[in-house]
Amino acid sequence: MTIDALRRFFLPCFFPSKPQSTIPFSDHHHHPPATKNNHPSSPASLTSSSTAASTAPPRPSKSMVIGTIFGNRRGHVWFCIQHDRLSSKPSLLLELPLSTDHLVREMRNGVVRIALECSAATNACPLRSVPLWTAFCNGKKTGFAARRRAGDRVRNILRTMQCVSVGAGVIPSGFASASAASSEELMYMRANFEHVVGNADSESFHLINPDECPGQELSLFLLRSRLGATR
Repeated sequence: MTIDALRRFFLPCFFPSKPQSTIPFSDHHHHPPATKNNHPSSPASLTSSSTAASTAPPRPSKSMVIGTIFGNRRGHVWFCIQHDRLSSKPSLLLELPLSTDHLVREMRNGVVRIALECSAATNACPLRSVPLWTAFCNGKKTGFAARRRAGDRVRNILRTMQCVSVGAGVIPSGFASASAASSEELMYMRANFEHVVGNADSESFHLINPDECPGQELSLFLLRSRLGATR
């Protein structure tokens, strides 16, 4: 039943997204005719506007990445970020304190928000290099998440899914290693995520749903706070 539930909730990933219509840009702009009420900007107004622009906070940077969620039925969920699906070396790999069953139960509500917090004592290292996180799923503390290096098993999993751009499925049991965990089927979901970098202390990843399908909201946040791992 868990596999059927995964396929149902991950169904939007099987459909390509519709291209959004764009408005052609023209180099010829129409300027309204000058009237006696239209006066050129004074140097003082130009100075004030440039000062306001320089003091405005920087805008968050956004990009699209490939996100893969995978795990055994009774094992922990893993979250992997790649910039190239043909590469078996992820840019970010996290082991979450959630089982696949737990994740599916949360997804039945249509909204999953996973927040990973670290303490301000980690200011010396980049946010993605933090080794341990306090994890919350939809506001409830679930334990501690850990940043992992991609070992042989994870690399084999990513190589197996190289031909998958977006979708969900099951990898047969008994592959990648002879451990007890590999005796179970491995369930996975791969989709495009919007990566948003707010500042040095906050990043987030948001599932991009195809336009023609009902959306499943799934987001993961990396946050550096004063509380962090002490909670």
